[in-house]
Amino acid sequence: MINNPEGEGEQHKFLPKRIILVRHGESAGNLDGSAYTTTPDYKIPLTSDGVSQAKLAGTQIKYVISDSGRFNNWKVCFYVSPYERTRSTLREIGTSFPRKRVIGVKEECRIREQDFGNFQITERMKIIKETRERFGRFFYRFPEGESAADVFDRVSSFLESLWRDIDTRLQYDPNDDLNIIIVSHGLASRVFLMKWFKWTVEQFEYLNNFNNCEFRVMQLGDGGEYSLAVHHSDEEMLEWGMSAEMIKDQKCRANGTPIEKCQWYLDSFFDHFESDSEDGENEDNATDKSDC
Repeated sequence: MINNPEGEGEQHKFLPKRIILVRHGESAGNLDGSAYTTTPDYKIPLTSDGVSQAKLAGTQIKYVISDSGRFNNWKVCFYVSPYERTRSTLREIGTSFPRKRVIGVKEECRIREQDFGNFQITERMKIIKETRERFGRFFYRFPEGESAADVFDRVSSFLESLWRDIDTRLQYDPNDDLNIIIVSHGLASRVFLMKWFKWTVEQFEYLNNFNNCEFRVMQLGDGGEYSLAVHHSDEEMLEWGMSAEMIKDQKCRANGTPIEKCQWYLDSFFDHFESDSEDGENEDNATDKSDC
């Protein structure tokens, strides 16, 4: 049995083999930012290229899950943002999967796009986004909208529900590999990874956005921890903006090295520790005094 990532002591007998995060295909707003001035963000559709990207992503994801068609015991469950572009992406991805492979699908509002306000005036948004870069992407809150920190809070809540679903609501044969596929948005997906792997705000600031229909695979490693390094290369993770220390941590998770032995995380908070030898000497001295 394996502990959940929240460290709350809850145990899970069967875990999904993979959790796959997918950004939506190219949308009309990606192609032309002025679309947001007349169309609500949640109604922005995919472009024809976005539809093609989603179809291809479905083929590629099935290829990963089925081990190039050589593995037959697998199932998928989908979670999708309620936005038009994510639901359309899901529909196209779904064309690659036989009905018998899909054990569930759930629309999930907490993985929606960051709220940037209501209708977005192009020139005003340009100034606002320039201000965000100066202020910091994580904590800057858009007028009438959200900050990435706000998205972090609701994605954290979604993660708790996801674990409950895995524990009690997803009915599947434990002999089958279960794959969770989350069709969402670039920022929500980066925040999901940040929360899961306990990345710092500073580390988040260096992360690059997903490309349209790019997907990232969190797969169980040898020690029962999810890792990006099982499926993805060092070069890919570097391109995503991950530091050498973050990549090392992913490798620890992939190969079963106890996480507590990967001490890079402490370096994010401390510049210096008292050496073990100094600590030992102090303890010895304390013992000598008590013996007297």
